[in-house]
Amino acid sequence: MLSKQEKRKKREKMIEEQGLIFLDKVTKSYSSGAPALNGISLHIKKGEFVFIVGDSGSGKSTLIKLLLRELTATGGHVYVMGHDLARLRHRQIPKYRRNLGVVFQDFRLLKDRNVYDNVAFAQRIIEKSAKEIRRNVPAVLSTVGLAGKYKSKPKQLSGGEQQRVALARALVNKPSILLADEPTGNLDPKNSWEIMQLLEEINENGTTVLVVTHNRDIVNAMHKRVITMKKGVIVSDEEEGEYNDED
Repeated sequence: MLSKQEKRKKREKMIEEQGLIFLDKVTKSYSSGAPALNGISLHIKKGEFVFIVGDSGSGKSTLIKLLLRELTATGGHVYVMGHDLARLRHRQIPKYRRNLGVVFQDFRLLKDRNVYDNVAFAQRIIEKSAKEIRRNVPAVLSTVGLAGKYKSKPKQLSGGEQQRVALARALVNKPSILLADEPTGNLDPKNSWEIMQLLEEINENGTTVLVVTHNRDIVNAMHKRVITMKKGVIVSDEEEGEYNDED
């Protein structure tokens, strides 16, 4: 008969072996309509680059919100970095999210602050010292090619530059996982490719990257793992896959 401590260690080892992100028969239902997610299971290992594709209403956004712990599953379990997200207390959520970088389609920059302060804001939230901020912010702005734009306000930047600022802000705290929700949705093809090249470089440096996208050309050209969702279920999961929206 295993003790509670032995059972806990066995469970933790099982979760660790399943990957950095592990969804086990996860369902998410809202008050009306069909479930947004319907019993999905998913394993993502440390260091992977994964595209998540599918039509509107397929469950992609719900999946991202579960990983961010904005929502909790109706059934099943969501494990991220060894955490059972359903067991996280409200006060533990901010600390958990420090390990996640998030980039959205609409940039979500602070319009009244310059580039430097937009990125520094993420550091101040986790109470980094002024010395660390002065070191880290210029370094990450250089990484995304914006070293010379640190005094500019968002309205003075192109769409591609604004997304680079958002990416710098997501990266400055050195997250284990980067979630990018339609990161090229508001960009022209040239800027879209530049952002995806940055994401690929970030992944090559060890960060696990998940990208939700409708951009067929990018998905088909990059030859990464592709998870296709439809009506709340995963219909395909392919290494070096392609954008597949067929019935």
